[in-house]
Amino acid sequence: MNLKGRVTLPAQAGFEKDVLRLAKLWGADAVRDSDGTILDKEILESGLRVYSTLCLIREDTDWAKLHWHCLQQIYLLSKPKIAISNTLNIDLMDGFYSEQFEVDTYHDPSVWWEVRDRTSDTKVDVSDWNFQNGVLSVNHAKKYHMYTATFLAYQIWEPVSMYNYKLNKWTSEHRMPVDPRQPEAHIHLLEVLKDWLLNHPATNVVRFTTFCYNFDLIYGERGKEKRVDWFGYSNCVSPLAIEQFEKEYGYKLEPEFFVNKGYYHSPFLVPTQKYLDWMDFNQRFVSKLARECVDLVHQFRKKAIMFLGDQWIGTEPYGKYFNTIGLDMVVGAAGDGVTTRMITDIPIRKTELRFYPYFFPDIFCEGGNPVGEMQKTWQRSRRAVMRSPADRIGFGGYLNLAIKFPNFENYVAKICDEFRTFHLMTHGTKPYSASFKVCILNAWGSIRSWMTHQVAHSLWNQRTYSYLGILEALAGLPFEVKFISFDDIKKNGVPKNTGVVLNIGDSGTAWSGGNNWLDEKVLVSLRKFVSQGGGFIGVGEPTAVLHNGFFFQLSDILGVEKECGLTLSIDKIPLKANRNHFIMRDATSQINYGEEIDSIFLTDDHTEVLDVRNGGCAAAVHQYGKGRSVYFTGLPYNSENQRILLRAIFWAASKEEEMHIWFSRNEETECYAYPTAMKFAVINNSQKAQNTEITTCNNRKLNLHLSPLECKWLDMQACENKQGWNI
Repeated sequence: MNLKGRVTLPAQAGFEKDVLRLAKLWGADAVRDSDGTILDKEILESGLRVYSTLCLIREDTDWAKLHWHCLQQIYLLSKPKIAISNTLNIDLMDGFYSEQFEVDTYHDPSVWWEVRDRTSDTKVDVSDWNFQNGVLSVNHAKKYHMYTATFLAYQIWEPVSMYNYKLNKWTSEHRMPVDPRQPEAHIHLLEVLKDWLLNHPATNVVRFTTFCYNFDLIYGERGKEKRVDWFGYSNCVSPLAIEQFEKEYGYKLEPEFFVNKGYYHSPFLVPTQKYLDWMDFNQRFVSKLARECVDLVHQFRKKAIMFLGDQWIGTEPYGKYFNTIGLDMVVGAAGDGVTTRMITDIPIRKTELRFYPYFFPDIFCEGGNPVGEMQKTWQRSRRAVMRSPADRIGFGGYLNLAIKFPNFENYVAKICDEFRTFHLMTHGTKPYSASFKVCILNAWGSIRSWMTHQVAHSLWNQRTYSYLGILEALAGLPFEVKFISFDDIKKNGVPKNTGVVLNIGDSGTAWSGGNNWLDEKVLVSLRKFVSQGGGFIGVGEPTAVLHNGFFFQLSDILGVEKECGLTLSIDKIPLKANRNHFIMRDATSQINYGEEIDSIFLTDDHTEVLDVRNGGCAAAVHQYGKGRSVYFTGLPYNSENQRILLRAIFWAASKEEEMHIWFSRNEETECYAYPTAMKFAVINNSQKAQNTEITTCNNRKLNLHLSPLECKWLDMQACENKQGWNI
């Protein structure tokens, strides 16, 4: 097939022949610049659509230098220090990168800073501390008490620019971020945008690197990342913002609110009402400014799109105000199925995936394996695209690095054709889904759709992969997935047509729910839902808060409980695993439960154990009234666990018979059907050739052979007529 379009190629001045060659090879219809690159006349006049990157807040460093008070700010928490005498000196910048931050003394420290005795958890009176020459001195300190200082700092190096600078060895001047909440900065940024639009007549699409404030990216003293929180709201702080917030909400946010004992406001924490207010306050401001920018771009008859990545704060794509911005498209970085769905499910007209690996020297170097990295990305992202398609795909980085790897060029050409073939076959129609919804219940709900258990997108750590694997599996499974909050349950109960509710995570986190499990409306709603025939799946420490003699507050539904050391005197029901259960029918090896949760025991003789690990229950099922529950200690992503989860969901929903509709027997392969288009596809998720048997909606059986990572399209009508079905 000679297909073209739907692909954006990163271009670079000085490599015009390679740009045009790759545009032809990949069928690209658009080119884009990257941070630190420009497009020359030959590329601009090539007939390809031109995407130009713009980050307004760091566009005019000369202006920023002359308006120091308009730089963005942040509250930082000093290193905790123990007083060994009655006088204690705290070096505020100890542990922070001096090229990123500078202590703010423009605003009165006695008004805007806070010193805290952490041992007694009390605020130190301003008369008992002073600041001079970078050192904060605490007088009348209590010996052997721990003290911290919370102070305002100016951000003198925009952190994403800093990241690129260090990774790609830039030598250009450091970019300084300005705060658009400052009235004169607001006016200037719109003037900068207008001048930029006038000076870029060849640009068809303005790609904003989002709009205002960077996600939490704090570097340590050695210039290495110290704190990364892609969902954080620490970088939009200023005395002006705090004053405006107090005027609107009627209460003042103190310094301790922002640093929050050193946790800041990680999404793993159950959000407080104050934090939700702070988010809402900034979302309204950013969306309004973003709308001004988009309207100006549209006046110049250009498209306005946003990169969902760098300046994140205020542009929550599942938030209340996102659609007021009026964007034409969202582009986001995709490295797996979860991040792909995070982008493609955004309620906007068009989405574009920017695939990993970026054309950066960490991968595109001697000894690097960009083809292998791309295969891993496509292997997972493709599953999600089959469920929720993007309109376009593209890449980022520096073309001069990618052209050194011809195998990579050819592999990307294959992916581009496969992506366009998907659109040709499906005609924008929806894939087959099960007859019921799957709801993910946590403290955030829809605003964090596909964003749970992540430190930053496509990144996870030791404690989260056991849970994130469930989202990764769901990204390509045949279910409509909805993210709901405890507030949703309190107000409206479990949503209609829900078959299964999942609660996943460690106790005390936003993902498990923390004290939300003490609310009787939540408990009663879920007990009613399951007892009347619904399904509940708990993973890790679901419904967990130590209260009223229980740790799992819905242990009655789950049929299991965790030993926290308080019930050791109670005899436990012996564990005997049944690996022949419907859920475990395809499991042939020792199942990977990830980090695992130990000391899980049974609370009901009728709870059926599916697996035992280290003397504790690793997986179990339980009948509760007319409904069912399933428990796992963890479930990282792999093909076997994906199949286990598929079976668990259908079993919990009491819909086992539905599982075999458009079903692939081989767990390394999956089947996606598009009834309106009368087409279906079978994909091989492994890098080995696979044989499988497909069961159609009419219980017809087809035997197929697929080469490594192959996607094979078939015609439903031809198949049912027992004719040749390959397209």
